[in-house]
This record gives sequence, structure tokens and C-alpha cells, in this order.
Amino acid sequence: MAPANASDVINALPAAVLVVEAGGVIRLVNAAAESLLQQSATHLQGQGLDMVFGRDSAIASLVRQTVEELAPMAEFDVQLTTARTRTDRVAISTAPLLSDDPSSPPEIIVQFAATSIAQRIDQQMRRQGAARSASGMVAVLAHEVRNPLAGIKGAAQILEPSLAGEDRELTQLIADEVDRITNLIERMDVFADVGPVAHQPVNIHEPLDRARRVLTTGGAFEGLRIVEHFDPSLPPVRGDFEGLVQVFMNLIKNAIDAAREGGGEVVLRTSYRHGLRLSGDNRRESGALPIEVAIQDNGPGIPDDLQRSVFDPFVTTKDAGQGLGLAMVAKIIGDHGGAVEFESEPRQTIFTVHLPLFIETETKP
Repeated sequence: MAPANASDVINALPAAVLVVEAGGVIRLVNAAAESLLQQSATHLQGQGLDMVFGRDSAIASLVRQTVEELAPMAEFDVQLTTARTRTDRVAISTAPLLSDDPSSPPEIIVQFAATSIAQRIDQQMRRQGAARSASGMVAVLAHEVRNPLAGIKGAAQILEPSLAGEDRELTQLIADEVDRITNLIERMDVFADVGPVAHQPVNIHEPLDRARRVLTTGGAFEGLRIVEHFDPSLPPVRGDFEGLVQVFMNLIKNAIDAAREGGGEVVLRTSYRHGLRLSGDNRRESGALPIEVAIQDNGPGIPDDLQRSVFDPFVTTKDAGQGLGLAMVAKIIGDHGGAVEFESEPRQTIFTVHLPLFIETETKP
């Protein structure tokens, strides 16, 4: 059988793929891309990206960056509009195709993903927007409820010495329930809008190590295998140390709980993903999120019916859980200008946090 040429290979891919010359002219279009863009390969081939997607499109910009840096790029939640398609949100990834001749300009593979990570992150951004809309209400309710709760507990404590038997036990029950509700209110405080996160440089391994050490001291890792794959060369992220500790505590604790059911392994991984970025009006100016922290377990996985709402408040798989941990994670990472996503199936669940770099000029007036 004759070896397949590049056109045959590209056309056989299930994902929508373009091959673009360094100058932005489309050279190859596979069948999936024809379907996505609702235009034939014959019509698209030979056209410039600006002609197909419009001037200053995110796709053309990403291709130019890939040519300049000769490195893979990715951008999520990109608005895709052509003359023949409705506006849609997609994820785009690019990679250079280097030839044997170093003087020859590279061609660029452009891949579109209309689902999966683009939709997951878009859904998360919508949840964060809804959380911010509700944050004022949370703060007001917390303030209004705390005062009468303190009065109820104080009244119960005053009555307790004058009562006996079951009546005295009831005052203790009242005090215990007040403490429980107060604790819940304090946990809900994380959803209040506390303003922008301080732009401080943070070595991502420091909050990750703090969370791991706290859990180790408490015996949480006992009987489990912990695997660490850290990149010590990572530059600092822009963020709040204590907030990131809280995020990693929640994610690692969830992984530990799941791993105990599935064989007992938790993997912690840090890496630099060149070119990863989010677009959209709610992103910071650059939108680049190159620092990744992945927390993986080999537990039973998240049930399918919960995966769409796993970052929503009060959603939990634990009998004794209150369902605020992952909602808090999404809120804190959103406040950092980052994103968190997950993949889950039996024997493998991975939560990945994407964070922006700290830029030195951010501290200057």
C-alpha cells in the first residue's frame, strides 16, 4: 500500500483542521473543517485568514504568534464567525510544521474544537459571573444573620443555669445549632466580593507545598502513594498566597478522598503550557495562562450527572460534605484571572488550574 500523503492524513482527522502558510494563506482544509465553516475546501484554499475570518481575527493573530515563536499556541473561548456560519465559541490550537529546510518558512496546523474544554471553561466563566452578581447579597445576608444568631446564643447561655434536665439540654442544643449556622455563614463569606486580588509574585510550588504539608501533618496521606512531577524552573504567578493555599487544600483533599476508594494514588504536577490563553471581554489584557497545576487521582471518578454542576455551590458526592469546596476553588481562581477545569472517568480524575504570570511592571505606578 502506498504511503499516505499529508493531505490524506489531514483529511482523515476527526477534528476540524486547516494547514496555513506562514503568510496566512490557507493551503489545506479537511472535511471536518468544511463542515464547521460551512464552506468547501476548494473555496477556502488559497484565501487569506483575514478574508475568511475577518480583519484582526483571533485565528490570524494566533497563527502569526506561532510563526514568530515557532511554538504551539492555544486559545479558548474564541468567537468564531465567517460569512456563512453563525457565531460560535471554539477552542483553537496551533502548531508549526517545520520542514527539512531551515530557511523555509513553516506551515501552521490550526485545529478547532467546538466542544470540550472551550465549553467547560465558558460554563465556568458564566458561573463566576453569576457568583459575583450574588456576592453582594451574600455579604448582606451574612451581616444580617450574624447579629440575631449572637443574640439567640447569648439568651440560651443566660437561661441555661436556671434550667434543669431536658430543658437545660435544649439550651445546649440551641447553642450548638447557632455555632453550626455561624460556621456555614463563615464558609459562605468566600463568595462575597472582596475586591481584586493583590498582584504579588508567588512561586506556585510554595502554596502547593504548604497545602501538601498541612494535609501530611494531619495524616491525610497515610496509606496513599503520592507522585510529584514539578517543574522547578516555572516563573512566578500573579496571585494571593493564602487564596492559592486554600485552592490546593481543597483539590488535594478531594483527590485523597477519591483515591482511598480507588487504589490510593494522587499525582501532583506543575508545568508551563506555552501559548495557552483565554479570550473574551472579561479576561485581563493579555489573557495568557501558561502556568498549570494538575491534581490527579485514580478514584472512581465524578458521576456523570454531577459533572455539569461540579463547581456549583452545595453540589457534593460526600455524605458529610457541604458542597462549597469546588465552588470556592472556582471563585478564587476566577478572582486571579485564571481558570480551572477537569476531566473525569473511572480510575482517573484530573483537576487543572491555569494561572497568569506575574509581570514585573504590574507593581509600578
